[in-house]
Parts: sequence; structure tokens; C-alpha cells
Amino acid sequence: MKKSVLKGLTVGPAATVREAIEAIDRSRRQIALVADTDGRLLATVTDGDVRRSLLAGIDLDAPVEKVMHTSPLTVQQGTPNATARRIIRESKLHHVPVLDPEGRVVDLATVEDLFGVTPKDTRIVLMAGGLGKRLRPLTETVPKPMLSIGGKPLLEQIIGVFADQGFWRISISVNYRREIVQDHFGDGTDFGVSIDYIEEDQAMGTAGALSLLKDRPEAPFIVMNSDVLVSLQFDALLRFHQDLSATGTVVVREYEHQVPYGVVRAEGDVMTGIVEKPVERFFINGGIYVLSPEALDMIDPGDPLDMPSLLTRIGQAERKVGVFPMRDYWRDIGQIDDLEAARAEFDTVFRS
Repeated sequence: MKKSVLKGLTVGPAATVREAIEAIDRSRRQIALVADTDGRLLATVTDGDVRRSLLAGIDLDAPVEKVMHTSPLTVQQGTPNATARRIIRESKLHHVPVLDPEGRVVDLATVEDLFGVTPKDTRIVLMAGGLGKRLRPLTETVPKPMLSIGGKPLLEQIIGVFADQGFWRISISVNYRREIVQDHFGDGTDFGVSIDYIEEDQAMGTAGALSLLKDRPEAPFIVMNSDVLVSLQFDALLRFHQDLSATGTVVVREYEHQVPYGVVRAEGDVMTGIVEKPVERFFINGGIYVLSPEALDMIDPGDPLDMPSLLTRIGQAERKVGVFPMRDYWRDIGQIDDLEAARAEFDTVFRS
């Protein structure tokens, strides 16, 4: 690993949770290293640590020690690859810091480096049948997923993210101007994947379209809107869903909103305090989901149904619905301003 990359994912012991998150985002390796001024490893912070801290309500400006893991598994410099592979496989880790005899970080052993990308049988369902009304006039002749970003259709970029991570079984739900999508992608051979199509004759919604799948998935599968551009590591999402024994999982993104006024707190007629321009934080739906096969039993064949309604049904049936906070790059391309922002950001995020 280049020293510049290693430096980019390293923070000092006085860093905040926010700075650790920035290091994770910057390196896109799902981990930040906490080291002293001499480069000796003190702790690690993974994207899983960050998710748990967000759900626990820990402030982003809290010290990194609130979330860091002070006894991380490591390997020594010069450890044979076979040994490192065994350690990663047995511990079910994605990364292991490599240390020199003085405990300084010299490398990061990763699954990708040690194992390479292996094909994964997980089904991916991409929803590409929307009308894209908010992107008119651009979508009057072209479906929204086929708008260009980074010199290729958005949907092609999304498929590329999955293909780069070893996912090859892809179903695309199509409706509006479906022939443009089908003519471009065909059976997926030219893109290193296998593609089949869910043809909607009416708008079925994100969940309703799943009743049209040609064959029922036998394992948890990913459903994603095709107007979302992300750099998410989908293996981590699947592990989260499976470890939780969830029937459904929704990916969420933290959204901050600053109230531009002083907010008065009161109990009845009595003021209890004033908070000047408070920042409110919410989790918003990221448009990415994991479903276990039994979730399909809660969809009425042929009836339109959106995904929030399906997740509500799952919860009402007393099945688990997981919440997976993501810190990776995420851009919902719903309006022209979002499209222009994604085009401006693409090279930095995906080609750096």
C-alpha cells in the first residue's frame, strides 16, 4: 500500500469521531488507524464501530477514544501471505494492520489484496422503471438511469460498482422506455455480469416489482434504486443483515439540518430554555435494502407496493428490520442539481 494512502487513513489519538469518519471516507477501506506521532498503532476504528456509535447517539465531535478498538488483531511485517489469509479468514475480518518490530504501521493487509475478488452469487435487483419526472426535460426521451455520469450511463456505473466487488447476478426492473435499457445492456455479457429483466406493465413500486421475479432467491438479496450512486462495500451490508438475523435491512444516511432561529423549549406556559440555531440530525432512507427470501411472502402478487410499506409489514409481523448507517459516498440523483453534483464529484470519488 502506498504511504500516502496509509497516511490518509491514519489519525492521531486526539482526533474526533468526525475526523476518523473522514479518514474512513477518504481511504474507502472501511477502517481508520489511530497511531501516535511515531506511527505506532494504538487502535482501529472500523465503519462498523462508526455505525454502532451513530445508533448509540455519540456526538461526531466526541473524542475518537469513544469508539475505537484498542486491542485490534495485527500481523507482523514479513508474515507469509498464507498465514495472513488464515488470520483474516478465521477472524472474519476485512483488514489487518501490518506492524514492524517497533509496532509502527507499515501496511494494511486486506481481503482484496490477499484473496482477490471472488464471484458472489448474491442476487442484485436494480429498480430502473421510474419516470424521472423531476429530471425533465432530460428524461423526456431517456430513462433516468441512462443519463450520463462519468462518460457512461448512471446504471452502467452502478453495475460497475457491483461487478468490481464480485457481484454478477443482476435483475433490472424496467418500465419507462425499457427498450433503451435492454438494448444497451443486453444479457450483461459485455459488462462482466449476467442480467435478466423484470418487465413492469404498470408502476409496481420498489417492493411490488419483486413479485415479478422469474425465480425466487434462496438467500438474502440486495435491492437498490437505480438513481443512487454509492461507493458502499456491499459485503459489509450483507454481513450486517445476516449477523442480525434480519428479514429486511434498510441503508440509511445521516442528514443534518440547522434551524436558523433560536428554538424555545417550554413546558405549558413556562419557558425551560432557549437553544440558539440547533442542529437536528436524522437518518434518511438511502434507497438500498437487503431482504431475506421470506420477505417475498409479504408481497401480494401483482399489487403495487413501495419498500417502506414492505418494511413496515415486516416489523408488524415481529420480524427484524435492520438499520445500516453508511458513511460511504452517497448521492441521490433526483433532480438536475443532484445530477450536476454527481458529475462534478465522480472523478474525485471513483477515479482517485
